[in-house]
Amino acid sequence: MVFTLALRNLIHDRMRFAVTLVGIVFSIVLVAVQLGLYLGSERIILSMLDHSDADLWVVATGSQSFDDSSFLPGREKYAALSLDGVASVKELVVSFAQWTRPNDGGKTAIVMVGTSLNGAALRPWNVVAGDVGELSLSDAVAVDRFYLDALGVEKVGDTAQIEVRKARVVALTDRIRSFTTLPYVFTSKNQARSFIGLPDDRATFVLIKLKPGADPAAVQTALAAKLEHVEVITHDEFRTRSLDHWLFATGAGAALIAGAILGVIVGMVIVAQTLYSSANDHINEFATLRAIGSSAAYIHKVIIWQAVLSAVIGFVIAILIDLAIVSLSDGTALLVVMTPTLAASLFALTVVMCIVSALSAIVKVTRIDPAMVFNR
Repeated sequence: MVFTLALRNLIHDRMRFAVTLVGIVFSIVLVAVQLGLYLGSERIILSMLDHSDADLWVVATGSQSFDDSSFLPGREKYAALSLDGVASVKELVVSFAQWTRPNDGGKTAIVMVGTSLNGAALRPWNVVAGDVGELSLSDAVAVDRFYLDALGVEKVGDTAQIEVRKARVVALTDRIRSFTTLPYVFTSKNQARSFIGLPDDRATFVLIKLKPGADPAAVQTALAAKLEHVEVITHDEFRTRSLDHWLFATGAGAALIAGAILGVIVGMVIVAQTLYSSANDHINEFATLRAIGSSAAYIHKVIIWQAVLSAVIGFVIAILIDLAIVSLSDGTALLVVMTPTLAASLFALTVVMCIVSALSAIVKVTRIDPAMVFNR
């Protein structure tokens, strides 16, 4: 009877019920999009780091992220190779450069990634056309098809210009995007040095893979003692530093979280107002229930069930809309992510939000005097 009474109270005034659902749906979609953008931004920021094969990173002092670093002084690779516990050492050359589009001669800023092709340091992934093995050839580069229009190329085999040298596309990747929105352009580390005129002993990062059983802290301390004007940090430390820089130092993450909180507040206000109005409209019915012996707890259950039913129906509609938004964002620079954990959290948030909103209605019916039914 509790469930039936709650359902009938909800659908008695269908317009009011529709307003309740709109409030819930708006709130949850807003929260889902904001948190989905946060997760999507996090995924983009960490994509390069998470596809690298490194236990330790040697970075220039003050480097904040993969896209925001300076060149190392030089010779770090050999200092690392001299230590016990080090299995392999790879250099990366990461630098901003100018790409000249072949179709109109315009300039596009890029992030050039020069990698070691004879290992798994940071090879291009999600290859959909061409062969990344050809990056060792002269002037060869790999680009993501998401940036083809920005780079003024269309397919494998097209040529352009990086700085003053010709560049030839030998491979296309899919969904390798940068948080700065600048295109990543992969090449070999030697080609990258050649494109920007960097000496052969210079690099942006040194990636260190440890032997099984090696103590990362010991190797980190020993290498730091050998080098000057650089930092030796673990992979997890670099991940944390990158997220803190882009999501919090820039304020982007705080803005997304603030938007999610605003969505929750808006939803709670709308649901609370609707449930309160519903309780007020049915005050005589609730008074009758009290007069014939129903407990306050029974009436409270009716109101809570109203809130739960509203939450479930609103969540189903909201999650369908959000999945559509996730699908549409797949081909844009703003990636919205939906994970099972996020979906479960949003459902719990919706139920809690609606139950908390029901407190105003519960307070209203708690003050009912059963005797008022005999004065009608």
